Amino acid sequence: MTPEDITDALTRLFGATAQPTGADAWQVEEGNLRLLILLSEDQSWLRALVTIAPAQEAAPYLEQLLEANFDDTQETRYAISQGIVWGVFQHDRNSLTTTDFERAIARLTTMQQTGLDHSFNKLAEEQIRQIIAVAKQQGQSLEATMQTLDRFYQEGVMGGMDQDPQQRDEFLAAWRYQLQRLWNEAER
Repeated sequence: MTPEDITDALTRLFGATAQPTGADAWQVEEGNLRLLILLSEDQSWLRALVTIAPAQEAAPYLEQLLEANFDDTQETRYAISQGIVWGVFQHDRNSLTTTDFERAIARLTTMQQTGLDHSFNKLAEEQIRQIIAVAKQQGQSLEATMQTLDRFYQEGVMGGMDQDPQQRDEFLAAWRYQLQRLWNEAER
């Protein structure tokens, strides 16, 4: 891809919000999206970046982010630099096709829009599976486990004592849904 091809592809994808910021850099700012495209000094490598979240915010999910790098992100990756979690795509510029570039930009855009939600959900599911495993080891039924969680909410162990009753019911409904969904999958 030539620098002109990069400009054309970004203009096609983002219109006027895609702006060259020099001979070897481009920037797209559209809503919450801030996409940077940088060429190396010798212009042989292209790097595309989007911000995901502050690294401190992502700290509880680092394992899930690294697992996503291995299983889910394909040609893009999560990376940490300057206290920020980034979505990153790097490629040799000369062998990069427009189709692959546009596909990577689409994946980076999705990563940015998803933020840490996917990692949070994976961590929450792992914790729910652990709760189920412990409950089953203790011989508890699904209903008994739900009663325990309900008691934890009433005692303030989970959720605030001053939590709105409707919000509490929504949290418990979410717990019930997840427990029912995962109950038969979790091992004893």
